[in-house]
Amino acid sequence: MRSKMIGSPIEILLVEDNPRDTRLIREMLAEVRDTQLDLVCVERLSEGLERLSAGGIDVVLLDLSLLDSQGLDTFTKVFAQFPEVPIVVLTSLDDETLTVKIMQGGAQDYLVKGQVDSNLLVRSIRYAIERQRILAELRALSLTDELTGLYNRRGFLILAQQQLKMADRTLREMCFLFADIDNLKWINDTLGHHEGDLALIETANILMETFRDSDIIARIGGDEFAILAIETSLASAKILSTRLQDALDARNAKVNRSYNLSISLGITRYDPEHPCSIDEMLARADRLMYQQKQGR
Repeated sequence: MRSKMIGSPIEILLVEDNPRDTRLIREMLAEVRDTQLDLVCVERLSEGLERLSAGGIDVVLLDLSLLDSQGLDTFTKVFAQFPEVPIVVLTSLDDETLTVKIMQGGAQDYLVKGQVDSNLLVRSIRYAIERQRILAELRALSLTDELTGLYNRRGFLILAQQQLKMADRTLREMCFLFADIDNLKWINDTLGHHEGDLALIETANILMETFRDSDIIARIGGDEFAILAIETSLASAKILSTRLQDALDARNAKVNRSYNLSISLGITRYDPEHPCSIDEMLARADRLMYQQKQGR
């Protein structure tokens, strides 16, 4: 979660299908004089998810009862795809049980329409952004790999588990990819660990360039990387593997070093109709990766 620069506008996405409520919220936010609040309004959840994909949103004001989604599932869909964006639920559903579930699920606040004024709404927005920023910093300390900046094994398992639950509900396809740098031990032993670290960093950069921002990329071991390609078929994942090899070839053609950077890769599809654990998926992809490595 990026922090806001002092004086910069706050970009708010309102997902609300009632024109009257949209007008009231717009009027409440217009009363704020000390901060520029830019409001983007959409009526459907699908439109909200599309806007979030474009980036630049600082906080979501989310109604739970929409034309294309209802109740807890509305929040779950947004949070599963964009956990880094703070969500303030603003709904007419005054349900204590639902409130507890949504707050435990990761929402920053739960506001009930008719019980909110301008001060409360703006305070909730500001607190949500700040709490999300602090949470992001704390998570980064424990979930990321210090050398490469990718997620570490713990971060990968936590985020991948969220995506598996979402895939099981929505029957979305996903693919796991297990990547291993070839001959890293030789690089470390022959050229030194500094050169080995450079190989790891270069691999991480190439993986980030190859895969999408929404995919989960992690360094899960010394020379091992895992990628969860979300909403990706096996055929699409194989296209990505070709793109990855092209990026490696381009790097090796430009960089004047005493070795070529090479990666062995295993790919396996997650079938939501026959669910299994993350460890099982990684083990399958690992076996396929090892077969490729042995064939080289």
